[in-house]
Amino acid sequence: MRMLKFVSVLALSLVMVTGCNTVGGFGKDLSKVGGTIEKTADEVKNSNGK
Repeated sequence: MRMLKFVSVLALSLVMVTGCNTVGGFGKDLSKVGGTIEKTADEVKNSNGK
């Protein structure tokens, strides 16, 4: 019974760590996309004024 609890806690910990890394990676990707959109919008805005 004790070994089952240990394995369960270990498995749950691994799932949680993997989930955090996935969410963190998604946040970085989303930030990169936002930066690209902002850069493109600034380029369009500046090119219309010329």
